[in-house]
Amino acid sequence: MLHLSVSHKATLLGLLAIVLWSSVVGLIRSVSEGLGPVGGAAMIYSVGTLFLFAVMGIPKLAEFPRGYLFTGSLLFVLYEICLSLSLGYANNRMQAIEIGMINYLWPCFTILMAILFNGQKARWWMTPGLLLSLVGIGWIMSGDGGWSPAQMLANVHSNPLSYVLSFSGAVIWAVYCNVTKKLAQGKNGVVLFIAFTALALWLIYPFSHESMHFSWWVTLALLCAGVAMGAGYAVWNVGILHGNMTLLATASYFTPVLSAVFAAVVLSTSLSVNFWQGVIMVTLGSLICWHAIRAV
Repeated sequence: MLHLSVSHKATLLGLLAIVLWSSVVGLIRSVSEGLGPVGGAAMIYSVGTLFLFAVMGIPKLAEFPRGYLFTGSLLFVLYEICLSLSLGYANNRMQAIEIGMINYLWPCFTILMAILFNGQKARWWMTPGLLLSLVGIGWIMSGDGGWSPAQMLANVHSNPLSYVLSFSGAVIWAVYCNVTKKLAQGKNGVVLFIAFTALALWLIYPFSHESMHFSWWVTLALLCAGVAMGAGYAVWNVGILHGNMTLLATASYFTPVLSAVFAAVVLSTSLSVNFWQGVIMVTLGSLICWHAIRAV
């Protein structure tokens, strides 16, 4: 019988978190098609909150530094709203998958902000890595015809709200990663932040004029999305505290690939060769950026 060490078990849990998060893009879109962009997101984060409360307990506000509680929760809630609504407001399933890929610019943006504002040192290949990721997103947004700035702009013009929300989310999460590390003082407020996200979405919901239409598939997708999001954060915390952080960090940069696979399956959408080429560019660009700061 194979006996795994605590470190190996924690690393496996961290890898499981990456798989769970990769499934979220397709599931969020599925739920929004039945419950609406705002209503669907509110339900998902509510299920995620209940799951985390059951598994990790209800956090106490007094345990968290005030700066972290205010700034961290604000940035976290804004990011999650940008991500979920960008997918929900996409014109179709294919566009939702494309928009989901824009979200994965955050690793490069996180490293760039660390260099610009936190004094992080990096090798010269940081710049081509960032450019490769940006070109990859452009490649994805240009459709089946290869790189075409005109087609890319046409896609953005067809639904500027979703594209702006997704890009803004990537920037906001990069800021979150750089700011909260200093403010958190070792605390992890993710459980509380997800609850705040659910609350914020329910406050927005009366103004959305949406209606909810449940079906067995929407209900199943809702439960899967909520649990995947909640469980992802729960097991990731174990992974980064007790597992192989280098392995987990490297594996996390392949999330765009897994996310595209899951989204294509869940949404029954075929992805073109050009799309996969763009996904590979985004992934490689992120890995190059990460290696650029590790090599210092």
